[in-house]
Amino acid sequence: MTTRSPLKLIIPKGRLMDKVLNLLGHVGIDLTFSHRSYRPACSDPDVSVKLVKAQNIPSLIALDRHDAGFTGQDWMIENEPHYVGAPTKPVELLDLGFNPVSIVAAVPENLAKDAAYKNQRIVIASEYDVLTKKYIADNNLDAFVIKTYGATEALPPEDADMIVDNTATGATLRQNRLTIVDTLLRSTTCFVGNQKSIESDPWKKEKLEQMVLLMQSTLRAQKQVLLEMNVANDAMDAVLQALPSLKSPTVTSLHQQEGFAVKAAVKAKDVPHLIPQLKAAGATDILEYKLERLVP
Repeated sequence: MTTRSPLKLIIPKGRLMDKVLNLLGHVGIDLTFSHRSYRPACSDPDVSVKLVKAQNIPSLIALDRHDAGFTGQDWMIENEPHYVGAPTKPVELLDLGFNPVSIVAAVPENLAKDAAYKNQRIVIASEYDVLTKKYIADNNLDAFVIKTYGATEALPPEDADMIVDNTATGATLRQNRLTIVDTLLRSTTCFVGNQKSIESDPWKKEKLEQMVLLMQSTLRAQKQVLLEMNVANDAMDAVLQALPSLKSPTVTSLHQQEGFAVKAAVKAKDVPHLIPQLKAAGATDILEYKLERLVP
């Protein structure tokens, strides 16, 4: 009997971890953590899990140390030079849409005025060394880069003239009196796989495909709800006209009475204004259900 090696999965420490753990739970992978452990126990015997920083995940996969992981698209791009000459490279399997951020260049208010930073030698602070150097070259800036390890926004104005950093809302930048002057890229969390594992190991390829399918169905279901209602014969046309759905709604005859039971998956954000419309069109006994998975 051949013993196959487990799928080696790395998940990010920090702010991304809770969302990733929740998603993994929906695909049947539950983790149990012991005190200060970086190797949680996994409910799936075919999967081994380790915790590392999201910044390191693309490079570790490129070095063929792991089969899959979760990281930001920004770190995929930032680590691209490390893929040159590496045994493999990470490939994006699914954009999860978690934690959307923009990677921006920001300067103190006085340097933002009339783009004064373009006409002098400046110091740029950033965790993104590769992205920052490309930005300098693309914009023909006279700049020196300081590598930071968190709290980048605290350096200006005394210790840096510009920062290149990620931001979700820009609130922290505004609190530190920094003005965004450029957006380098937009990034979300993605599920990435080891290209070598996918191409050379049929079992791991199938396992990753199954995980992607279940993740997609879970993410899709989180944006939808199932509405169920009773509709009289004479109200059916009006209700169907008001009712959007992924495809056609499911309609079945009610037992021993005139009318129909109607079910449809609809966008969760549409429900608050949709239910009054359905009620006005003649729908009764309207029920709303949360969906766990939705596979078209």
